[in-house]
Amino acid sequence: MVADLDPTEGLPPVTIEVRDLDVRYRVFQDDSAGLRQILGRGFRSRRSIEIHALKSVDLTARAGDVVGLLGSNGSGKSTLLRCIAGLQRKAAGSVRVKGEPHLLGVNAALKPALSGRRNILLGGLAIGMSRDEVDSVIDEVIEFSGLGDAVLRPMDTYSSGMRARLAFSIATLRVPDVLLIDEALAVGDREFREKSLRRINEIRSTANTVVMVTHNLNEIKATCNRAIWLEQGTILCDGNADEVVERYERGDRAGL
Repeated sequence: MVADLDPTEGLPPVTIEVRDLDVRYRVFQDDSAGLRQILGRGFRSRRSIEIHALKSVDLTARAGDVVGLLGSNGSGKSTLLRCIAGLQRKAAGSVRVKGEPHLLGVNAALKPALSGRRNILLGGLAIGMSRDEVDSVIDEVIEFSGLGDAVLRPMDTYSSGMRARLAFSIATLRVPDVLLIDEALAVGDREFREKSLRRINEIRSTANTVVMVTHNLNEIKATCNRAIWLEQGTILCDGNADEVVERYERGDRAGL
């Protein structure tokens, strides 16, 4: 983490700087063998292949940017978010972030055995709030999440949509310098997605940065000032959100 990534005059400060980022990892596969064969000879003999998830990716985001990541499944969007969050090992390149990034995904790290209310408390403490600060906003968080009395039940009784609503509500208790959203809004209902998008716009207005992965192109056009089209680990297009979305919808790769 660095305090000042780019001193360029007249422009908002750089909050994310990715240079020549390369990510590779190995996965095991056994397309032909049945379960009995796999178990009989052990997993160590299974064939592994290398996945080249990101290929020389360059990305710069500035304060106030809301960047939408587009691309087909397996294009490298979630891997890029994990790299920005510092959770993914790099093969080459660099990632620098101003402040503390927060990655919010569908499987956000909450404690399933504890109640929603207890998770709000622990989540608030984890992002640096005092107990009194959390207590002062907990009713607001419950109202925003729309959980009602369910907030007193253990998290493992929640639907995926309820978990996502609570995770987003906790993650934005204190606005992070860089908020990374990986399909976390996809499982929420329409009303909550609209509230969440309004909250994202509020975050943007505070000159913080949001990078979001979503397959809902209308959300990107309504919320993001920029969009990046990723395919097979390579950036095909980076620019105005409306223009990139329209190009993506047409499948227009001319000149890319």
